[in-house]
Amino acid sequence: MIYLSLWCVVIMQRMVELLIAKRNEIWMKQNGAKIVKEGHYRWIVLTHTAFLSAIILEANWRHQMTGSVNGFFLTAFVLLQWVRVWCLVSLGRFWNTKIIVIPGVELIKRGPYKYVRHPNYVIVGLEFFVISLLFHAYIAAIVFPILHAALMSIRIPLEERALKALGKE
Repeated sequence: MIYLSLWCVVIMQRMVELLIAKRNEIWMKQNGAKIVKEGHYRWIVLTHTAFLSAIILEANWRHQMTGSVNGFFLTAFVLLQWVRVWCLVSLGRFWNTKIIVIPGVELIKRGPYKYVRHPNYVIVGLEFFVISLLFHAYIAAIVFPILHAALMSIRIPLEERALKALGKE
């Protein structure tokens, strides 16, 4: 039951984040935002959806849905969620799942963005690994961080070009 509860927490969190992203997108558009066309975005969505399916299927296949939860991975998960929220709060209305820039707005360099250029992407990669291990989904722990890294090798350069075009690198 605890695994199903954790899985639901992750899904609910992602749904709330999508609502926040949509709200922020509307606000940014009202303030002159430019949305970068990104053909890879659907692959990001597909990867996250597949991940949520894969961890529950693999855990069920391994008969791990009734075992005890590993305290180390649960603690790591909670810490990652704290940093994820820190990223979101630091960007405020500028946080989004899409690449959206507003001309004339200064690049945000507070919170984790003061230390790491793309902290949210690092967190997501770590989440794929930690959540998979929390669910004893060892195949997912290998596959999804690799997929994430591949997608970020496309996304980060696009994002950097969008920022550079605004003179906000």
